[in-house]
Parts: sequence; structure tokens; C-alpha cells
Amino acid sequence: MLTWKEETTIHAPIEKVWELFADRNIKRIMPKVEEHTLIEKSEKEAGAKHRQKYREGKRVETYVVDTLAYEDKPHTKRKTIHFVLGKAFEITLTFTLARVDDARTAFIYEGENKGVNFVGRAMLKLGSQKANLKVVHEFMALVEQEARK
Repeated sequence: MLTWKEETTIHAPIEKVWELFADRNIKRIMPKVEEHTLIEKSEKEAGAKHRQKYREGKRVETYVVDTLAYEDKPHTKRKTIHFVLGKAFEITLTFTLARVDDARTAFIYEGENKGVNFVGRAMLKLGSQKANLKVVHEFMALVEQEARK
């Protein structure tokens, strides 16, 4: 199992950063997501479900993303999602934003990636923590880059 918790400060107001996690903007921060369609409840509540299509090279994976937690307060925003990718990986991600001041936002990105079968567990053991953290940092950099636009 891989776990991570990384934090950075983004030089943008909390509402501007939070807007990037809205359904209509998800492809800006997750460019490999080709489709993100609400299938149950509202995007702004726990229990929401989305059908997502994700492209990795020539392969396209389709899966359901469950919103486990959703918090939208003036000084704190949090969204936790969960999905199973390729019948091999169970992934839980939490995006937390905290207002530092009018122009800065703390962004905390936490995650857990578990192998759900032999192939998934083997791939996680063979992969490196360094490579995984590189993906995490690239995502965080993209969120910061999009928030500054």
C-alpha cells in the first residue's frame, strides 16, 4: 500500500483554488480524465457518484468515483473521493484547502493506493515511492499553476 500527505501554499484565494475541484473544471487539474459525469446526488455533497473515464496511453479505464466527504466552509474546504482503478487498485484521495489569508491557500493532498488483487499488490511493490511522489508533486504543481491563471 502507498500512502502520502503533502502540503504546499498556493498564492491564490481559497475560492479560486476550490473552483478547480468543481466538476466543470476537473479536466484542468486532471488532464488524463476524459469524462467526468455526475450519476447520483449533487456534486456538492457526500454520497455523490461520478462516472469517470481515464486515459493512460491507449487504454481508457471507466470507473465510478464516490465522494466520501464534502466540506465547503469559508476558511476550510475538503473533498474525499474513492474509486477502484482497473480492478487492481483501490484509491482514496483527500483534497483539503485552508485559508491562510486573502491571497494564499494551504493545499493538503493526502492519498492511499491499495492493491486489491495479486496484480495490483505486485505492481505497488515493484513501483517506487519516489515515482509515486513525483506524480503527487506534479498534480500539486498543476493545481497551483491553474489557480494562478
